[in-house]
Amino acid sequence: MISLNIAMRLTEMAQRYPELPAIAEPDHHGHYKTITFAELDADSNRIAAALLENGVQPGMKLALFVRYGIDFISLVFALCKAGITLILIDPGMGISRMLHCLAEVEPDGFVAVPAVHWARLVLKHRFPKAKHHLTVGHRWFWSGLSLETIRNNSNSFRNNFNMIETTPETLAAIIFTSGSTGLPKGVAFTHRIFDTQVEEISKRYNIQPEEIDLACFPFFGLFDAAMGVTAVIPEMNPTRPAHVNPIKIVEAANYWKITQSFASPALWNRVADYCAKTGKRLETLRRAVSAGAPVSAAILAKLKHCIHPEGEIFTPYGATEALPTASISASEVLNETVAKTEQGAGVCVGTRFPTISWKIIEITDTPIARLEDVQELPVGEIGEIVVTGPQVTTHYVNRPEANAAAKMLDAENRIWHRMGDVGYLDPQDRFWFCGRKAHRVVTPEKNLFSIPCEAIFNQHPKIFRSALAGKIPRIFVEPFPEFFPKNKTEKQKLITELLELAQKNPLTQSITEIRIMRHFPVDVRHNVKINRELLTALR
Repeated sequence: MISLNIAMRLTEMAQRYPELPAIAEPDHHGHYKTITFAELDADSNRIAAALLENGVQPGMKLALFVRYGIDFISLVFALCKAGITLILIDPGMGISRMLHCLAEVEPDGFVAVPAVHWARLVLKHRFPKAKHHLTVGHRWFWSGLSLETIRNNSNSFRNNFNMIETTPETLAAIIFTSGSTGLPKGVAFTHRIFDTQVEEISKRYNIQPEEIDLACFPFFGLFDAAMGVTAVIPEMNPTRPAHVNPIKIVEAANYWKITQSFASPALWNRVADYCAKTGKRLETLRRAVSAGAPVSAAILAKLKHCIHPEGEIFTPYGATEALPTASISASEVLNETVAKTEQGAGVCVGTRFPTISWKIIEITDTPIARLEDVQELPVGEIGEIVVTGPQVTTHYVNRPEANAAAKMLDAENRIWHRMGDVGYLDPQDRFWFCGRKAHRVVTPEKNLFSIPCEAIFNQHPKIFRSALAGKIPRIFVEPFPEFFPKNKTEKQKLITELLELAQKNPLTQSITEIRIMRHFPVDVRHNVKINRELLTALR
């Protein structure tokens, strides 16, 4: 039997770089608390041993609700070492959805802060299997372990902890999608998937041990620990990147002399604007990564000016179910593809990772059981993208209808995932993203795809972004704040200008209705994906 556990990578890094800081976390006094790789490995060992010695069994599922930081990262690796499946849910999806998701996957317990344990007790009838708990913070009257107690009484647990043996296909985590196009779904992640992600990301971007990363998104903090990279956690709310204080980001980046950083486009937009206004720079940043939604050329160009002169920006493409899938550099975008994007060709997201295979198939809204049952489209023709590879997840947990809609088999019985995106491949085998399949507007004459249509309206100098949404061709626009119409006359003038712009391009000639909004609703995870479902519901 082949053994594989993603936590093996942390142990390897602890052996190679024992004194290297693994995580740096800000405290409430403007200072940083650090933990070395050796200390992080030992801490996660203690937690794993404590869980197993107190009745938690390998294969059980524990829901994790802990603030992003040292505790969060150590607990994730502890659960992996103990052979436990961790459940991760974005609290930003809302209480009702979160409770539905938890009930659906039936957790065996909670690893959480006190507020979550209070809620768990009030709603305990929703989680009948939840018997094993760990509190991060003050444990009141409820049962279970305390993280503080585990750390203060480490001698009571095995000092030489042996990691639970798991296989590549052992379930490591259930991570829920953001639910931006429907009810969130629990995606099953195996140790093989996590291990492939780390391997492919480190190779594609040439990430080396002993680098320093400003980890503005929790998952990259976990990847860092598996790659021997120091994760500096900035002072920010990771669920609200669009509202980050750019001063905190720039100060942390320069204090720690970071070499790389992963962040939402919304965060990079604020940081780049701040740098442009103040002349500040991220002098040592040589690799910036941004994902979550298509990153505009304007943001890439602004960010290029404030990082190291030899630095590069990368925008990976993928989904919770299939990440990473493809990637492109800012240099390629700015020097080649942006001109086509502005004319409605879609957004080029680059070439695929070596472990990924992809195809473009004809668009259908019905399930597909076998890949051979659907027509593959030629280069240059817009269709639905499907992918397969070792980092592609095989199923959703307890969601047979979602599995039927998103998964299919090929002649070799490999599982392919339907990304839910539409676009086309060019002669260089690059994918050009044209929007979500669910966001296309179907008219008697043709399909209107969101990204190409929106690009035409985005060329207006007063428009920050636009969104195709509705059962009929209708465009919503969000002007830059300084250009928002002050009265009806200004509003009508802007609408007239936009309609004239639409008539000049065959992609948008059928769009005759325009709505102006001060702010678009966006996703909770990256604060950048436009929630077109909410726009469609507007009358």
